[in-house]
Amino acid sequence: MTRSGSDIKVAVDAIVFGYSKQEGVSILLIQRKYPPFKNAWAIPGGFLLPDETLEDAVRRELREETGIEVNYLEQLYTFGAPNRDPRQRIISIAYMALVKSSLFQQLKASTDAENAQWFNFRELPPLAFDHKAILDTAIERIRTKIRYQPIGFELLDKKFPFADLEKLYIALLGRDIDRRNFSKKMLALGILDETNEYAKPEGKGRPSKMYQFNKKRYQQLEREGIHFEI
Repeated sequence: MTRSGSDIKVAVDAIVFGYSKQEGVSILLIQRKYPPFKNAWAIPGGFLLPDETLEDAVRRELREETGIEVNYLEQLYTFGAPNRDPRQRIISIAYMALVKSSLFQQLKASTDAENAQWFNFRELPPLAFDHKAILDTAIERIRTKIRYQPIGFELLDKKFPFADLEKLYIALLGRDIDRRNFSKKMLALGILDETNEYAKPEGKGRPSKMYQFNKKRYQQLEREGIHFEI
């Protein structure tokens, strides 16, 4: 016997990447309050309401289950394997976001979530449903995207030493980079403005120049088609 179309529901899921210089890259997860997978960790998400847009649903679920608001969402992929949810046929549209995790330390779990917590992306617990596959897809998207398009400046302070930008890329890529080549390519884009300020040295090192992101120049390059490859 086949399922009818009325048995199909639409859900949204939110993969929120957090970043801090101290902790590196982390993932926002919620602990499920109800079956299926009661007490298991999962990506925040839930069912789309009849009068909602997809992005409105993602933002609502994040508010309800974690207490956070995000400025930017990017649609990732649609996951629709017939048996991905034991309850019934559920199609999930996944979104991802990048935030400074230090701004969201006071998490507030509610509705379907028993708890909300940041996890280092290298030390994740077992995940409910097909959320491991969803998360792997998001990580691959981030790592591919930052190789050809400079992203993630909202994860840094307004003014930052170049070393902080290098650390961000190393953390998101999960590997080391050729720092000299990276510096040459990034500075050649013209999206970093030197300031007259210097960062306090760590230990006995010399003070480092501080930079700030030139958003106007970046948007111009986006329109023209950025050529950038790490």
